[in-house]
Amino acid sequence: QDLTGLFTEKPQSGEVNVGENITFVAKVNAESLLKKPTIKWFKGKWMDLASKSGKHLQLKETYDRSSHILISTDGKEDSGELDFSTLLKKRAVQVSTEPDLDVWDILSHAPSSEYEKIAFQHGITDLRGMLKRLKKMKKEEKKSAGFFPQKMDPAYQVTKGHKIKLAVEVANPDVEVKWLKNGQAIQPTGRYIFESVGNMRYLTINHCSLADDAAYCCVVGEEKCTTELFVKEPPIMIVKNLEDQMVMKGERVELECEVSEEGANVKWEKDGVELTRDESFKYRFKKDGCKHVLIINEATKEDCGHYKVKTNGGESMAELLVQEKDLEVYQSIADLTVKAKDQALFKCEVSDENVRGTWYKNGVEVKPDARINITHIGRIHKLTIDEVKPEDEGDYTFVPDGHAFNLSAKLNFLEVKIDYVPRQDPPKIHLDCMGRTAESTIVVVAGNKLRLDVPITGDPAPTVIWTKGEKVVTDGDGRIHVETTKGHCVFTIEGAERQDEGIYSVVVRNPAGEDTADINVKVVDVPDPPQAPRILSVGEDSCVVQWDPPLFDGGQPVIGYVLERKKKKSYRWMRLNFDPYPDTTYEAKRMIEGVEYEMRVYAVNGIGLSRHSSASQPFVPIAPTSEPIGLCVDDISDTSISLKWRPPERIGSAELEGYGVEYCKEDEWIPAIQGLTDRTSLTIKNLTTGDKLQFRVRAYNMAGPSVPTTLAQPVTIREIMQRPKIWLPRNLRQTLIKTVGEIVNLVIQFQGKPRPKVTWSKDGELLSPTFASVRNSDTDTILFIRKTERKHSGKYELQVQIENMEDTASITLQIVDLPGPPQALKITDIWGFNVALEWKPPKDNGNCEITGYTIQKADKKTMEWYTVYEQYRRTNCVASDLIMGNEYVFRVFAINLVGLSPEPCNTADSAYIQKTGIEYKPPTYKEHDFSQAPKFTHPLVNRSIIAGYSTTLSCSVRGMPKPKVTWYKNKMDISNEAKYRMLSKQGVLTLEIRKPCMFDGGVYMCKAVNDSGEDIVECKLEVRLTRISVPY
Repeated sequence: QDLTGLFTEKPQSGEVNVGENITFVAKVNAESLLKKPTIKWFKGKWMDLASKSGKHLQLKETYDRSSHILISTDGKEDSGELDFSTLLKKRAVQVSTEPDLDVWDILSHAPSSEYEKIAFQHGITDLRGMLKRLKKMKKEEKKSAGFFPQKMDPAYQVTKGHKIKLAVEVANPDVEVKWLKNGQAIQPTGRYIFESVGNMRYLTINHCSLADDAAYCCVVGEEKCTTELFVKEPPIMIVKNLEDQMVMKGERVELECEVSEEGANVKWEKDGVELTRDESFKYRFKKDGCKHVLIINEATKEDCGHYKVKTNGGESMAELLVQEKDLEVYQSIADLTVKAKDQALFKCEVSDENVRGTWYKNGVEVKPDARINITHIGRIHKLTIDEVKPEDEGDYTFVPDGHAFNLSAKLNFLEVKIDYVPRQDPPKIHLDCMGRTAESTIVVVAGNKLRLDVPITGDPAPTVIWTKGEKVVTDGDGRIHVETTKGHCVFTIEGAERQDEGIYSVVVRNPAGEDTADINVKVVDVPDPPQAPRILSVGEDSCVVQWDPPLFDGGQPVIGYVLERKKKKSYRWMRLNFDPYPDTTYEAKRMIEGVEYEMRVYAVNGIGLSRHSSASQPFVPIAPTSEPIGLCVDDISDTSISLKWRPPERIGSAELEGYGVEYCKEDEWIPAIQGLTDRTSLTIKNLTTGDKLQFRVRAYNMAGPSVPTTLAQPVTIREIMQRPKIWLPRNLRQTLIKTVGEIVNLVIQFQGKPRPKVTWSKDGELLSPTFASVRNSDTDTILFIRKTERKHSGKYELQVQIENMEDTASITLQIVDLPGPPQALKITDIWGFNVALEWKPPKDNGNCEITGYTIQKADKKTMEWYTVYEQYRRTNCVASDLIMGNEYVFRVFAINLVGLSPEPCNTADSAYIQKTGIEYKPPTYKEHDFSQAPKFTHPLVNRSIIAGYSTTLSCSVRGMPKPKVTWYKNKMDISNEAKYRMLSKQGVLTLEIRKPCMFDGGVYMCKAVNDSGEDIVECKLEVRLTRISVPY
């Protein structure tokens, strides 16, 4: 029977040959559950198969958490019925903490008529199968009862590696027993130890292993006593967890963990799907003692994901990220020196044939034309310049796309010298020969070499001065070089820095004149690191992180950001995105709930990646709790309302911080209190009478508020008239007894709205404040007496009244004290060794019943008191076994519920026990008449009997002298009938009818007669035919 309604597929019965495998499948729809359900498999009804999980039995769960699979490789031993419907439970189900009941023991000791009732109470579905086994067990027990007075239990369980001792009792202490395991005789070894102590026979198994999981039998002759031993494997714990890893594409990956036991079986999963050895040998599994390693050869982007290792005692999860390899330069470009009309060829080779790039000349992108050709074949990139001209001279740079580095080389133009007649020409700076104008800007990447090669003319050769602002630039430090050659002035900065940015002026002079030009140099760099990220919110497996842009973008606009995260206790940072993310708010997913993480951010511009930001504050991915449940109105008045609710069903990994309560007025939700409350009830005050408000409650934890739970309908703030009612506790519905001096503190609950008027009275008069204290509240009243006295006894009336409606209750209070001493104790007679005493009850019984008396005696010589009777109920007694020749005095204490009376009552006279030889004259008494007419104290009872079975009729009679008894059937004397036998013992009269037939039915009468009178009693006897047994 499906008790939960969650099963979409139930296990099916099946048959299997010995040695073959069989699989049972159950599917559960867990979409409606807040938490993954717990599933257990049972064999029969009571054997938990989780304890036998191993090579023989395997329990598996699929990724969608809707199937549970049991694989059994031994059909003979595992025959039986599997049932786990009663163990599938939701989170709200409370697990019973009562001890497990032995149903076999209950059935074996119960009558057969109770079997169905017991099966219903304990949820037994296979009652017929259990009864067959029970019948067989009873037969075996009856057969071997004489040989095994104390048998072994049907089954035992022991943890692997521990020892167990099997004990059985035999009837003969000298008999030899034989122990069998699965029908094979056991030989005594270091692991198997046989012991014989009196009638007990013991088998001790040391260091139990899975091979000891078997049926054991103790044999005496042909008699057997059998039990089963189940060896439970201890849970395999994960000692060393998996670590997150980030590798380059094509590298080998090893995910390693360590478990608590060597040779244990583990299960590897990737994103919830179990990993197995495939034909491509993509995954390899390695065992080395307690270490287990998952090896992935030549990792690809498809191998990214969450990897999990599972044992029957725990699990560990890590994330694997695969990143593209960094670009490697196999051949860099080289400096060239070419003549006019020659060809210049720049060539480089990189590791990735898919990478494209851009060529620059003096910071300006080179465009292909009729003379310039750019090619990309495989890993080789070429720049070809045909018919080189003087203006082609400069620094050439190749920048791979998406990588923060470049390759640079210089092209030198070799001029052919021609002698000519010197003449004077004014100097001239030819910026147009470089493809630039005075307004153009030269861009250089920080760290690269800045080379300004400016063509100049003039005769004689002009002098060149470089300035930045008003400062003349010279070869002051090792980074700056100024060089002047014929036709060129060269300004070089090795490893350009941010402070090298600005406007550089070059001035050329000769006797014929001068010329000036300005060159704007812009140094671009990777941006500064962003500000430390902030965690805005967290979810069950995600978080929302936000950061501020870097203060300096490096001279190039920021195109995006790269984020990394790591576990707080780990040292490996995992990259979350490989393409730049354009916004400053990012939702990171696929994290493990309850694990502490940190985040950091890189900024990316056209130059490359910045340094990382400082790490964020540690945070834990936590899901908000489920909504509170059971929100209802507890109380309401004209200006306030009291709400109550129950905690959420699912709290999660984070601690519950409290509850927020809000009410809706004019479509606006207003907090009812400042902050949160940690209680599950709240009274909201200062509300307006007549307002119609809606209320809701949300639970808060580290992740924020939960989904709100709202009242079913709005509530009008107005007090509701409630009839007064007193809730009198059960113990106050009977007389309350207190001892003098005790405290009386009675708390009595009541209800009623508006607040009722409470009145206490005693014996019809209002209570005085000096007599007893009364404290009243809205829901209860307290009657308090600090020190009780006898005068506080009586009947107290409580009245609760609202206008013309009222309710009353009464309480009886009895204040008790120690009793006074008994009165008039006197000696009434002395004879032999006996003394007769008599007294009267005490005047003051302590306001409760006298429960008895304590009588004591003392010899006048020693005056040492000895107790004669305790808790004696009568007011007269006889003190016996007194010593001859001694003189005695007596005293009596009264006893009640509180205790012994403080003072005793003593005899005024003493009693002297006469010595032997004194003749005792017994008193004469009038003889008492004990005659009594016969009377039946127990009548005859009508009977219905079966013909052929002897029966008896019984009654009892009393009378003095002993009455004469006569039996009648249908008013005819049957005293002399041979069929009947009459018996009389101690007043019990019995008529035995031997093997009655149908004619023996009728009216039977018994008559008792003596001198004082007579009495009769009769009954009807019905004789039925023999019952016919009908087989089932």
